[in-house]
Amino acid sequence: MKAYMVFDIGGTFIKYAVMNDQAMKLESGKIPTPKEGLEVFLQKFSEIVTEYRKLFDIQGIALSSPGAVDVIRGFIGGASAIPYIHGVCMTDLLKERTGLEVSIENDANCAALAEGWRGAAKETDYYICIVIGTGIGGSIVINQTILRGATLHGGEFGYMIMGTPPKNPLQSTWSQVASTHSLIEEVEVRKSLPKGTLDGEEVFRMAEEGDSIAKECIDHLYKKLAIGIYNLKYALDPKKILIGGGISKRPEVIEGINQELKLLKDDISTLDITVEACQFDNDANLIGALFHFLN
Repeated sequence: MKAYMVFDIGGTFIKYAVMNDQAMKLESGKIPTPKEGLEVFLQKFSEIVTEYRKLFDIQGIALSSPGAVDVIRGFIGGASAIPYIHGVCMTDLLKERTGLEVSIENDANCAALAEGWRGAAKETDYYICIVIGTGIGGSIVINQTILRGATLHGGEFGYMIMGTPPKNPLQSTWSQVASTHSLIEEVEVRKSLPKGTLDGEEVFRMAEEGDSIAKECIDHLYKKLAIGIYNLKYALDPKKILIGGGISKRPEVIEGINQELKLLKDDISTLDITVEACQFDNDANLIGALFHFLN
């Protein structure tokens, strides 16, 4: 059976799957991301591919990777939690080891491509994905193609400056004021808790149990997210705006953002702006990496 090896490279784990050309998983697993360095990393990949080639007619390897990925050269720039993958031509290295064709794409872009292929943006020719986590990132997709930008920074929405602090405007980027991380920090500061005491799930649990500070901070988050989304809608005017990241799985988050967006209308700003949640979660990067390889 013809199949494809698909890998999602993460800072803690490398997830992998054998998939057919319709993104159906035939086999899957994960391994801890090697800490030893590039050689061990490549060896682990080679071992997994070799094992599954005994069972399937593997046609190629598709990679989802952190960093500023040059999809043409197969080069991973930028930075991530895995320093040794940067500054090398990953596709060439894996092709040398396995003899198979290899493609690579940025992980956030993979998630966006998955939504356009088989998810919430299926049959939508122009959409953006906003991924909310420790920071805010995302992708701009036009006709199933990622808009990368001149320096591969297309979709880096988190760099938008959302305010003007007295000393340094760069201290008020969207990532710094409207990410899950910023929500946690705001609650910890206002409740005089040590840094690292809470996580996102705990903050929402506190709000559900009636904690007024947690509820107020979550409401502030919705407002700050809505302002950034408003800006992106008027700057890019996509047909759909999708929200990804762990926080997007909470229906009240999507509802809260949409309620705030309704308030951002007047006689001049008349657009009806709404967001919806990404459909895929853990498999999004794998599905998008396969789509990128096939196309």
